[in-house]
Amino acid sequence: MKHVLLGFLLMFSIASFAQVGIGTTTPESTSILEVKSTSKGFLPPRMTFLQRNSINVTASSAGLIVYCIDCGNGELQGYNGTTWTNMIGGAASTSTVVIGQSYKGGKVAYILQNGDPGYVAGQVHGLIAANTDQSNLVTWSNGSNTNTSATGINLGTGFLNTNTIITSQGNTGSYAAKLCRDYTGGGYTDWYLPSKDELNKLYINRAAIGGFANTDTNYWSSSEFSDSFAWFQDFSNGGQYNFFFDKSFAMRVRAVRAF
Repeated sequence: MKHVLLGFLLMFSIASFAQVGIGTTTPESTSILEVKSTSKGFLPPRMTFLQRNSINVTASSAGLIVYCIDCGNGELQGYNGTTWTNMIGGAASTSTVVIGQSYKGGKVAYILQNGDPGYVAGQVHGLIAANTDQSNLVTWSNGSNTNTSATGINLGTGFLNTNTIITSQGNTGSYAAKLCRDYTGGGYTDWYLPSKDELNKLYINRAAIGGFANTDTNYWSSSEFSDSFAWFQDFSNGGQYNFFFDKSFAMRVRAVRAF
């Protein structure tokens, strides 16, 4: 009821006086709207580059203002009736998130596509890989091979797998899942051991990401197969396996985080 009354009063003010003052009872005579504050700012609509581009702008949209959250470092942008510009009239920045780019603590390893778990139309999300391996040789298990129930293999399951493994095996010692979970590259604390499918995205884009090994090229995933075995990937040929080497075998790990 309060919001309805406020809306009515605002419409009445506009209709009656053709002026609105927020934070002032005496708006400047040349303004239709004046906002005054010494402690708060004005927030325009905030959106991604893809969301901005989905706006059906026309010549009559000249003067439209938005804040693009992933254009450069974030940018206030206006539509001039023909194109989007920054606030000094130059070309508006665009989204710069590309595979291999340094971004939020590591390198962009994968950008979610339509049909991927977690994909949101008009938004840019994906995986970030740590800049280097977290270990050359570390075991999957923490002392003994046990069933942890960390069986997710799809995109988006690695974080839950990692936490499930640590809950089962304990938050002590040095093993693949804990090593990745303890990583704090870029100041971020949500790194994890990638799932089978997430690890494969790192393999596919390994050249752009960089830093992967040329020897001892097996990398652990967080996807468990059985009491004794978990999925790993050979970065020399792309093969993914759940046999040959059990969880007590030491392999490389590369932490990832979602964005």
